[in-house]
Formats: sequence, structure tokens, C-alpha cells
Amino acid sequence: MSVELSIVPAVVADAGEILTVQRAGYLSEAQHYREPFLPPLTETLDEVGAVLAGPDIVLVARSGHRLVGSVRAHLVGDTAHVGRLAVAPDQQGRGVGARLLTAIEEACAGRAARFALFTGADSARTLALYQRYGYRIVAHRPDPNGTPLAVLEKPAVSSARSDA
Repeated sequence: MSVELSIVPAVVADAGEILTVQRAGYLSEAQHYREPFLPPLTETLDEVGAVLAGPDIVLVARSGHRLVGSVRAHLVGDTAHVGRLAVAPDQQGRGVGARLLTAIEEACAGRAARFALFTGADSARTLALYQRYGYRIVAHRPDPNGTPLAVLEKPAVSSARSDA
């Protein structure tokens, strides 16, 4: 029996589940880069709660009652900075991340002219996902701990679509 995946706005009460999924989802990145202090792993429950109580857009993916993924967007001017896209390890590769990415872009529709995000420069699967959805690498930089990052951007898609 397959359970329907729903993507809904997060509420403050989701903070613990978001943090759990985020830590589990980013653990393989930390192992890959040999960096246990990636910001998604060191963020505290209070910090996640503060984000949820603030102006950022935070969405969660649920499979039944289980929270299986989350993503955030922080609007600065006409740019939506997408971050903390996380999917529970046992749900990775099933399209949850792609659905969350599409949903956060839709949630920012009309408020953002472009989207920006970053990921590990050597994270081939993650880079491929973002590039499939129109993101292009615009720069490389290290994070504060020296981990190499790829910075990606894409213009917001106009709501005037052509079905031709």
C-alpha cells in the first residue's frame, strides 16, 4: 500500500521532526566531505523554531503522518534563497526532493524574480537535481569551515506559460 505524499507549510510544532530529518538527510554529506560541522547538522531546535516563527517560507513533505522532508526559502529583495532541502534517507531517490523544490518555487511565485541556493561542489546527485530543474552554477566558494560549495541560480518562471 502506497501512502500519498503531501507538501504543506510547516508550523512551529514541526521543529523537532524537521531537525531530525535534516540531520539524518545531511549526515551522508558530512561523511562525504569529512565535515561533521555542516550548518544543517549544528543547527539547534531553538534555531529551527525561530525560523518557523519568522518570515521565511518553510514547507514539509509528509507521507501519511510522517514528516519525510523539508525545505526553506528566505526572501531578500527579489531573490528567494532556497536552503536546507532535506529528505529522510530511506525516502531519497523517490522524487521527494524534486517535489519540495518545485513547491518552494511555487510558494515564492510573484515575490521572487530569481532563486539562489548552494550545495557541496562535489555533491553530484544534488547538483544533477538542481540542474534538472533549471539551476545553473554561477560561482564556487568555500563555506566557513572550508567545504567547497557550488552556488546556483535560476530565474523565476513567469506565470504566463505556453502549453505549445
